[in-house]
Amino acid sequence: MKFRTTCLTTLLASVGLASGAWAQGISDNAVRIGVISDTSSAYADIGGKGTVAAATMAIKDFGGTVLGKPIELLSVDHQNKADIGATRAREWFDRENVDMVIGLGNTAVHNAVATVAKEKNKVLINTEAGSSSITGENCAANIVHYTYDTYATANSTVKAVTEGGAKSWYIVAVDYAFGQALSNDITAAVDKNGGKVIGTVKHPLNAPDFSSYMLTAQASKSDVIALANGVNDTINSIKSARQFGITDKQKVAAALMFISDVHALGLKTAQGMYATTAFYWDRTLESRAWSQKYFKVMNRMPTMAQAGTYSAVMHYLKAVEAAGTDETAAVMTAMKKMPIKDFFSDDGKIREDGRMVHDMYLVQVKKPEESKAPWDYYKIIATIPGDQAFRPLSEGKCPLVKS
Repeated sequence: MKFRTTCLTTLLASVGLASGAWAQGISDNAVRIGVISDTSSAYADIGGKGTVAAATMAIKDFGGTVLGKPIELLSVDHQNKADIGATRAREWFDRENVDMVIGLGNTAVHNAVATVAKEKNKVLINTEAGSSSITGENCAANIVHYTYDTYATANSTVKAVTEGGAKSWYIVAVDYAFGQALSNDITAAVDKNGGKVIGTVKHPLNAPDFSSYMLTAQASKSDVIALANGVNDTINSIKSARQFGITDKQKVAAALMFISDVHALGLKTAQGMYATTAFYWDRTLESRAWSQKYFKVMNRMPTMAQAGTYSAVMHYLKAVEAAGTDETAAVMTAMKKMPIKDFFSDDGKIREDGRMVHDMYLVQVKKPEESKAPWDYYKIIATIPGDQAFRPLSEGKCPLVKS
């Protein structure tokens, strides 16, 4: 593929990088990106093969090379097992000279891989997992949290539901780091908006039956049952709520919902539910154009994690080009100084703590009769500016942030 030329001198000056960084060039004569995602288990629909496809599209659209060197893509299925993710990341860094890993799709896997990435001083961009602790107490100079987090999704959804008059909340949470983070963020948001969490029940990841959990939540007689889980667990929680008639008397609010979840549920079951998303395929001309390209590859519309992966890979490659090297510190400096303006984000930026800040969107799932075409699932109720959607730097407890 032809080398895509840009005015590097101007770009280098704009990000404040010295010519010494350019002299370092590309290590091992290639830029290697590794996708670590779940392609076979609970989170396969939100990331998985779709994340690999999005990364592949970004590399192709960039031109296939950067600074005259080839861009190579590797991928692995972490199977929602932290040890598999960490082991493969270590092998990639030590033997394959991988420069950046992306995806991750599970907070426990992220934490394990992040430990290795910090040790090896490699770039990690999380586009799939949600825990707000990634840019909180677990932040690091080489880590970016790109698409969404539990703070952003919980706050906007809770605010919308409480403003509708619901005050008492009961949480159904998946029992691992992500569920704990989402529960904490829901509780804080409920308190901030004048409500009260009256109880919590926990379930294992990818639980086979949600009857007992949802009936326990129903027995609480709370105004709202908040789902602090994701994907299959969210889908099955909502199905159980409908099955037992819970939604006739109590609201069910998913603190995290992907468009793939709505697709799996169908509009008849999912209608009326609120969610907060970083991306909706039908929001703008640009988002529609890119999503149609993605649809031709995957025969489905992208989730926010998959769209975020494309955007993140493009931003990373632009930063390598601007820095004149794939050296981690130089690339991270460029990534944090360069704005992100594309079909995914109108005006994104990577903060000091690694959080990519951008607008989020409060959406409501359409009724079946409101949908005019396949995947026409959301009404955008409100746009939440990035500086309001994401946790303030002062509250994150990130050790990189100066007090």
